[in-house]
Order: sequence, then C-alpha cells, then structure tokens
Amino acid sequence: MEPIVRVTGGAIRGTTEGGVTRFLGVPYAAAPVGARRFRLPEPVRPWEGVREATCMGATCAQSPYPAPIHALIGSDGIPGDDYLNLNVWTPEVGGSGLPVLVWIHGGAFVRGSNARAIYDGTAFARDGVVMVSINYRLGISGFAVLDGAPSNRGLHDQLCALRWVRENIAAFGGDPDNVTIFGESAGGMSVAALMAAPPSAGLFRRAIVQSGNGSVAAETDDARLVSAALAEHLGITPTAADFGALGPAELCSAQNAVALALMTDPDPQRWGTSVVERGLGIMSLFPVVDGDVVEGTPTEVLAANPQRRVPLVAGTTADEFRFFTVPTGITAGIDADSLPFVLARYGIDPSVAHTYIRQRPDAAPDEIFNAILTDWCFRAGTMDLAETNAATVTTYVYEFAWPTTLPGLGACHVLEVPFVFDAVDNAHTLTGPTPPQPLADEIHAAWVSFATDGSTGWSAFTPAEKNVRIFDHPASSTVDNPRAEELAALRQGIRS
Repeated sequence: MEPIVRVTGGAIRGTTEGGVTRFLGVPYAAAPVGARRFRLPEPVRPWEGVREATCMGATCAQSPYPAPIHALIGSDGIPGDDYLNLNVWTPEVGGSGLPVLVWIHGGAFVRGSNARAIYDGTAFARDGVVMVSINYRLGISGFAVLDGAPSNRGLHDQLCALRWVRENIAAFGGDPDNVTIFGESAGGMSVAALMAAPPSAGLFRRAIVQSGNGSVAAETDDARLVSAALAEHLGITPTAADFGALGPAELCSAQNAVALALMTDPDPQRWGTSVVERGLGIMSLFPVVDGDVVEGTPTEVLAANPQRRVPLVAGTTADEFRFFTVPTGITAGIDADSLPFVLARYGIDPSVAHTYIRQRPDAAPDEIFNAILTDWCFRAGTMDLAETNAATVTTYVYEFAWPTTLPGLGACHVLEVPFVFDAVDNAHTLTGPTPPQPLADEIHAAWVSFATDGSTGWSAFTPAEKNVRIFDHPASSTVDNPRAEELAALRQGIRS
C-alpha cells in the first residue's frame, strides 16, 4: 500500500521504491494565475480525498535555453497552473528528527524548475536526509517591478515554501528545527538573499550557496527601467493590471527581447547601474531592494546585521563563465587585441588582465577572459559573502575544480550539481561519459554531513585562515586563499 500523508491542503499519496518514498508536485500555495499572478502567494486551495503526488508538477512558463546550452542541460517546461509546488524525498515517513535540505533551483531567475533529473533527492533520502525541492515564480511574474504589485514575488514564494516546510516536514520524518537551504546560480543567490531577509528568521538553521554571490539586488529605480522597457516592447504600461491581462507566451517573448537588448548593449544609462553591474551582464530580472524582504545586497545586509548570519558553505566552480561563452561561440572571438575592449564593456579595468597573464603565462586570451569573468561574476562575491559571514559564524568555502571531458568547458557552471546530488549518471551531456564517482561520493557526503550537524570534513574558512576545499579527482585538497593576487587585482580594477 502506497504511503499517504496529510499536509496543508489535504492528503497526498506518494510512492516508495528502494527504501525511499517520494511525494511529487505538492502545491504549497494557490495557483498564481489570473489576478493572483502579481500578488503575494496565497494559501493553497484545499482538495477533497487523496491527491496523487506521483508525478512532477507544473513549472513556471519559460522559454527553452538557447540550443548550445540546451544541449548541455536541457530545458524545463511542464504545463499547468499549480506550479507553486514542491517535491519531497524521505527515508522514513513515520520517522522523526531527520535533517532537512531544501533545494532552490537556478536559471538566472527566468528559467529552471524542481523537476530536473539532476535534482532528484533519492540519494539524500538514502543517506538519511529529508530533501525538498521547490518551484517559484520566475521572470516578469516573479521579479518585475510593477505598479500595483509587491516586489520580489519569487522570493516571497520561496519564503512561503519554507513556511510550508516548517509546518509540514515532521509528517515526512523531518526535523523542522534542522533545515538547511541550498541552491545553485540564481538559487544560490536566492539563498544569500534569504539569509539576509528579515522574514526568514527561524525558517532554516544553515545555508549552502553554490555558484552564486552576495551582491545581487537591483535598486528599485533601476529595476523600473527594465519594467518600462518590457512594457514598451508590449505596448502597455508597467502596471500589474496591464501585465496581468497578458498570457505567459507574451511575457516570455518580452523577457527574451529585453534580455537580449541588455546583453547586447549593457548601457547603465539605459538600464540602470545596479542592473548592469549586479546582474552580471547576464540577468535583467532579479531580486530588487524593497525595504521588506531585500534591504540591500545580502553581503551588505549581513555585515550590518550579524544576528542574521547562519553557518554557511559557499563556493564556485573553477571555470564558471566558460558555460556561457564556450558553447555559444563568444570565446572564439576573443584575442589579444579584443580582450581589453571586452573587459572594459563589463566595467573592468583592462589592466587587470596583466595580473592574470602573469599568473597563467601559458593561457590564451580567451582563457584569461573567462578566468576574469568567473571571478567577477561569482568568486569575488562568494568570497566577500564568506568573509562577512565568517567574522562571527562557522563558514566553509570550496571550489569545484574537476573539468568535464567535454571540449573547452573546464570546470564550468552547473557542473558540480550532479556530484552534489550523487546523480552523475543523469548528467553525461554535461559531465561526459565517465564522471568520477568517488568525487560525487565525497561531495555528496559533505553536504549530508553539513545538513546533519554543520560539519563538512575540511577546515573552516576564517578571517585569519582562508581555507578553501578544492574538489578534484583523483584527489581533493585544502588550500589557503588560492589565487589571492588575481582576486585583489580584480577588486582594484573594478573600484578604479
């Protein structure tokens, strides 16, 4: 007989296989459609009888990834209105006191879902952790600043899901007082935002930021410039009423057009300085300073509010930016002559390249470019967040250095995710055909350990000893403040 659990909204039926029980597509809030699209999340509508929770739920409407990125990781798109849903994997429905991990997916705040094969929580449940993965509103629906609508609706969704976890996770054997949130890319940035957010108090004990940073938060006036561009493209006014009258396909089309315009011409006068700089030249819709959930960039807020800090694991991959430039062919156009101009386009003093060239004398110009942009987008902001947090709270830092066997990508963005989930067999389009299982065993075990009792198995990062765990195969190591000269030069080059 398949397990039945009662949660907010009613009873749900899951499935059990190999000692792990999963409940999929469980709604944690009312469907955000019609007038609710631009409101704060509302309570889930109760259902009669037992709801089948055996298939992945709907995902927020979105466009497929461009073909070169789609070839690496695929795209998301399960139709339906109840896309504010979550999945739960547990080793023991009738148990109690198990640690809980809550996963927040990435996708630049405009793509992604909790339904990906590499986010399967079976391995975590196998190892004694109750794992939850959540969906939230994306793009215009989740993050556009519109008259007549609260800002940061996507973050409010995440908070709503965490409240659902607090209220319901004991029914799955989980301990509501031992919750760790973790996420990658936009999900990692969301984790940092939630760490700093006043409404998140008491909803989680620890946090893991993968390939994110602590510097993503647009200023409201700048975000309104993006909303105005979206409205102009659609021929409407930037109000919740006008946007609410449109269908998902029209919203996605406008998002794509404006995102392309921003990436093609990242002019701060047109888009706002904070959108260009904190959006990393990639994102146009992301969390905005609203004085409620987001009081400023996460690192700034945590520096001013040390009581909000929680034990943290934070890290990046060694070659993050190659994910964006190698498949799309951007890297192929960068040589010694164009490198200074490309760096200046991102607001980076071209002289920064001299330090990277000295440290990497055999690297080609495109490799120097990708190293600098990896640090600019991800590593610098991650280290700033870690240094702030480590002043008062236990903090661990890592770098994923094993390179995929796919040509040119190195240890690129997203690559560590299937290792964290011990799901490398589901990721050969990204990892290549023979990813090292021992590395997945090591990383996955560290995440399980941190979720259980806050330990990782390597030395903590402190203001005095900036220990970084370098995950690699055939052997990992712990290094003190790797490539500090490059990071210092980058920070100086940005300030100048």
